[in-house]
Amino acid sequence: MVSNFGDMQSLLKQAQQMQKRMQDAERELAERIVEGTAGGGAVKVFVNGMQEVQGVKIQKAAVDPDDVESLEDLVTAALRQAMQAAKELHKREMGKVTGGLNLPGMGF
Repeated sequence: MVSNFGDMQSLLKQAQQMQKRMQDAERELAERIVEGTAGGGAVKVFVNGMQEVQGVKIQKAAVDPDDVESLEDLVTAALRQAMQAAKELHKREMGKVTGGLNLPGMGF
């Protein structure tokens, strides 16, 4: 019985270490910014590794009051690209922490 308790303590310690590494990775991901662009760079969207939008830049040339739909399409395309890059970054960095394990409820 004592060895089972020791195994359980070891497992708990490993889980706590992994949780700390995951928290550290999430803090780092929150600071890393990826970019999505559209229209040859006319629209740029910046998203952090936690998939939170950090900013949008639009060149004046992309703003045509008579063609708002085109600008909306460019913003949507840039946002999709940035979100995909952020998702891939998140998955890659968290995979380093979990050793590639797909842990349920971890959002990747």
